[in-house]
Amino acid sequence: MRLLQFNKHGEFSLTNDLIHNVPPYAILSHTWGADTDEVNFRDLMDNTGKSKAGYGKIRFCGEQARRDGLQYFWVDTCCIDKSSSAELTEAINSMFRWYQKASKCYVYLSDLSIHDYDKSDHSSQSALWKSKWYTRGWTLQELIAPPSVEFFSLEGERLGDKRSMEKQIHEITEIAIQALRGDPLSDFSVPERLSWAANRETTREEDKAYCLLGIFGIHMPLIYGEGKKAFIRLHEEISKSSKSQLLTFSMALVVKRQF
Repeated sequence: MRLLQFNKHGEFSLTNDLIHNVPPYAILSHTWGADTDEVNFRDLMDNTGKSKAGYGKIRFCGEQARRDGLQYFWVDTCCIDKSSSAELTEAINSMFRWYQKASKCYVYLSDLSIHDYDKSDHSSQSALWKSKWYTRGWTLQELIAPPSVEFFSLEGERLGDKRSMEKQIHEITEIAIQALRGDPLSDFSVPERLSWAANRETTREEDKAYCLLGIFGIHMPLIYGEGKKAFIRLHEEISKSSKSQLLTFSMALVVKRQF
């Protein structure tokens, strides 16, 4: 994975692709705007992305990371060279693990102003409930995987974290409390895990399947353009994995009986 870091001039740049000895890093969770608004890999390499709307949230992530004592941070819009299908496939198959290993995950709610947020209002009419961040497919794993998830308004004001906002998050997402607290996802049935994503949307149809790879511990190649077939392949991989786990469990029982 490539990470971003601030240089001596206060600008951020990309590291080389890191495979081993990855330093502690923060990671951003957000909703994408139009592709033309987001700072991509090429913009960063050419230093041409500062005028884009998405530049602000990248700077927010870096500055918040620095306040938390972290030199490095990761943002999906610009840390992946999406022109390389091989790199994109590797990144999507690794993304759950990258969020899981992050020291901090910052949720940037671009449609929630601190002026509209009332911490005491837990009703379904509160500004938090209305954020589109809860409706997106990719943000499911970004909520579940990291041990530390903090929520921020569009102004960059901290609203709380996954633990302090646990009750609200559970009510909004219907994700089991124990899953939010980091219990192994294998403790939850396949139908239950699928239900967490039932009402979430992705821009590309295939991503409705691809965004669940980490939730089920599945790795598979990406074939953009395959449409609904992506979900068929996902179910096949889940079935294979379930049979493998059942076989392992059965073999363990046999060994236990033998000894």
